[in-house]
Amino acid sequence: MARTVAPDASEAMATARFIRMSPSKARQVVDLIRGRHVDEARQVLAFTQRGATLPVRKVLESAIANAEHNRSLAADELFIARAWVDEGPTLRRFRPRAMGRATRINKRTCHISVVVGRPEEEAPVERPRRKTTRRQASTSPAKKTTAKKTAKKTTAKKTTAKKTTAKKTAKKTTAKKTTAKKTTAKKTTTNRKSEGESN
Repeated sequence: MARTVAPDASEAMATARFIRMSPSKARQVVDLIRGRHVDEARQVLAFTQRGATLPVRKVLESAIANAEHNRSLAADELFIARAWVDEGPTLRRFRPRAMGRATRINKRTCHISVVVGRPEEEAPVERPRRKTTRRQASTSPAKKTTAKKTAKKTTAKKTTAKKTTAKKTAKKTTAKKTTAKKTTAKKTTTNRKSEGESN
C-alpha cells in the first residue's frame, strides 16, 4: 500500500497509491497538515471529520517510521516538509437511468505523498551597513525644494481664493441690481394701474 523513496538524507518519504477517493477531497485534508510539526499534524488528523483522514494518517505514520528506521531521525524533531496529492486513474462505470438509458460515473483515485524532515537551522545573515553621511547630504536639498514647492502652492491657492471671492461679490452686486430693477418695475406698474383706476 505504501512505498518509500527518500529524496534527501535528512528527509523520509511515504506514498500511498490508488486510494479510492477523489483527489480534491484528499487535498482538503493534506492542506491542513502541510508545514506542521508531526505531533501537531497527528492531533489535527485525530479531530478532523473527513473521509480522507484515515489514508492520510496512515501515510504520515509510514513516513515517520521510515525516518526513524531508515534515516535514524528522531520523531520529536520531524515536521512535514512537503505533502501533495496526485490524481490516479479514473474507473469508468455506468448507472442505469430511465427509459433504458445509462449515464457514466467516474470513480476517481489518487496518490497521497508525504515527506517528513528535520528543520534546517539558518544562521542570521549580516547585511553590510551603508554610510549615513550621503543620505543626510542628499536629503537636505530635497527638503528645501519641497519647502519651496509648498510655498508656491499656498500663494497660488491664496490668489485663486481672492479671484473667486471677487467673482462672488460681483455676482451679488449684479443680483442686487436686478432685484432693484424688478421692484422699481413693479412699483411703476402698480402706479399705472392705480392711475388707470382713478381715471
